[in-house]
Amino acid sequence: MKRSIIKSLFFIFVFFCLTMHVSASSKYVVLQDAVNIRSGPGTSYQVHTVAKIGSKYYLKNENLNNIGDTDCTLGWYEINFNGSSAYVCSEYVKVNDYNVIDNVEPQNACEIELKSKGFTSSYFVPLCKLKEKYPEWNFVPIMTGLDFNVVVTQESKCGKSYVETNDPNYIDSSCKSVYSPTSIWKPASTGAVKYYIDPRNFLDEKSIFMFETLSYVNELESVYSTAIEAVLKKAAFYSYHANIGNNLGDIINSVGKSLNVSPIFTASRIYQEIGASTNSYDLYSGVYPGYEGYYNFYNYGVSDSCAQVSVAVCGLEYAKSKNWYGLEAAINAGVKSISEGYINVGQNTRYLQKFNIAPFDINKLYTHQYMTNIRAPYGEASTAYNSYSKSESLNNNFTFSIPVFENMPAFTELPNDNEDNNSSGAVDNEQNKEPNVVDIAPKTVITTAGYKHSNNKILGIKPETNAEAIKSSLESVSGNSSVIIKNSKDEEVSNDTKIGTGYKITIKGSTEETFEVVIYGDVSGDGNIGPLDLLLVRRELLKTENLSGSYELAADPNKDNNITALDLLLVQRHILKAESIEQG
Repeated sequence: MKRSIIKSLFFIFVFFCLTMHVSASSKYVVLQDAVNIRSGPGTSYQVHTVAKIGSKYYLKNENLNNIGDTDCTLGWYEINFNGSSAYVCSEYVKVNDYNVIDNVEPQNACEIELKSKGFTSSYFVPLCKLKEKYPEWNFVPIMTGLDFNVVVTQESKCGKSYVETNDPNYIDSSCKSVYSPTSIWKPASTGAVKYYIDPRNFLDEKSIFMFETLSYVNELESVYSTAIEAVLKKAAFYSYHANIGNNLGDIINSVGKSLNVSPIFTASRIYQEIGASTNSYDLYSGVYPGYEGYYNFYNYGVSDSCAQVSVAVCGLEYAKSKNWYGLEAAINAGVKSISEGYINVGQNTRYLQKFNIAPFDINKLYTHQYMTNIRAPYGEASTAYNSYSKSESLNNNFTFSIPVFENMPAFTELPNDNEDNNSSGAVDNEQNKEPNVVDIAPKTVITTAGYKHSNNKILGIKPETNAEAIKSSLESVSGNSSVIIKNSKDEEVSNDTKIGTGYKITIKGSTEETFEVVIYGDVSGDGNIGPLDLLLVRRELLKTENLSGSYELAADPNKDNNITALDLLLVQRHILKAESIEQG
C-alpha cells in the first residue's frame, strides 16, 4: 500500500512537471528613483547609468562590499549589469526573492522571432494569431526594465488614474482628496489599474491599436480621408464645418503628413477631447464673442479650476494666446504640440500617453501623462481600428510598440466578478462608439466586435459577462442592427443577467441570424465556471451524464472535439485561478 501511494505521488509530481514550468529562485534588487549604478563599490567609481524607479537587477553576491563607506555606510551590493559586475548602494534598494517561471520554448517561426526580439512567452499566442491574419504587421517590444508591481503601485497613486464607473471594485475610495461620490469620474483602484496597464489584456485585433506607433504611413495616404470620415462623421463639430464648406478630414490629413503624425490618431484624439455632441460648440465654431476665428479642438488650457468659470473662455483664451487663428492653424498647432510634447519624446503610442513607462527623459517616468482615464487608450484604439476596418486598410504595414515588464504575473483579471463593458470589447461611452453604418451582416458584427462564430455558435465571451456588456459591444459596431438576448428558455433577459452557455443572441441587420452562446467551461449554462461545471464534466467522463449541443462543446475547453481528463483538469485549474480557460 505504501509503495502504491508513493508511486501515485510520483506520477502526480511528473504530471505537474509536464504541465507547469519549473520555477527557480534567485535574488534581485529593486531600485529607487535616480540611483547611480557604478563600476565599483564607492562614489569615486564611474557611473554606468542612473536607474529608473522599479528597475530590477539580479544580485551576483548577497554579501555587502565596502561597509562603512562614508557615502554608503551600510555597504554596496554587487549586481549583474549588462552581463558584467556593477554596484549600487544598499541604502537605496530593496532585496527580494524572485521566482522565475521559465519561458515556454517557442514552437514555430513566429514565436522564435518574437523571442529573439525580447517578448516573453505569454505574448506568443495572441501576437502570432494576429501575425497569421495580418502578415504585414510588425510587433516591437519596449523592454522597460521596470518591475510590473512597482509600475502598478506608481500608477495607482491618488489622483493619477481615473475611471468612469460606480462599481466600488474599480474605485479607490481611500483617495479622499479627489474622491467625490457624486462625480462620474472616480479615482481608479489598484485592481483596475493593474488590469488596464497589463499589455497582454489588449493583444486582440482591435485593442492592439493602443500600441500603434503614431507616425504617418505613406501607404495609407489614399485611404486616410475615408478613415477620418468614419471616425468623425457623427460628431457635431464635423457636421457643423461640413455644412459651412470646411473639410476637416483634408486638413487633418494634410497636417498629419507634414508633421509625420497619424491622421487617425489626430481625429481620434479630437473626438475623445470634445466629443460628438454640441457641448463644445464654442470651442469648435469660431464665433464666440471676443474670440472670433479662434479654435481649440484639444481642450488645451481647460483646467478644473478655470473650467468652473467658463470652459469656452479657458480654451479660447489659450488658443488666442498661442495664435490659433483659423482652422488649419488651430489643428496644426494642436498636432504639433502633441507631436513635440509627447510623440517625439518617447510617448509615441496611445498607451504610453496614459502610462508613461518608457520615456526618453527619466525624470518624467510616471508623469507627463496626457490623459488620466485608464480606459482612454482602449477607447481610442477601438476608434482607430474601426476607421481602418471601414477603409479596408487593416492589411497595411502597421508597427505596434508593446511594453514588456519584469516580474509580470501569469495573468491579470478585472477587479470584480461582474466584468464591465470593456472586458468583452465594449466601448467606454458614447463618445468612443464607432459611428453607425447601415445594415451590417450579423456575422460581420460578431467578428468586428471581437468575438468569433462557428456553425451558428458565438464564441469568445468571457464567463461572468452580463447582457448589457454583450449588447453594448455588438451594438457599438452594428450600425442600425438590433441585438436581442434570450436565455435557454427563450425568455428575453435583463441587462444585469450573466450570459451563459445555451443563451441565444439574435442580430437583426441586413439579415437576421440567431447564435447560441458557448462559454468553454460553463457546462451548466449559468455564466459561471464553478464546482457544478466540474461535476458535469466528470459525469460526462463517467458516462452518467449525456451532454449535447452547446453544453457538450462547453465541456471541451481544450477544443480537441473530445471530452477527456484534460478538460476536467482545465476546469479545475480555472476554478482554482491557476489558469484561465481561453475562450474563442
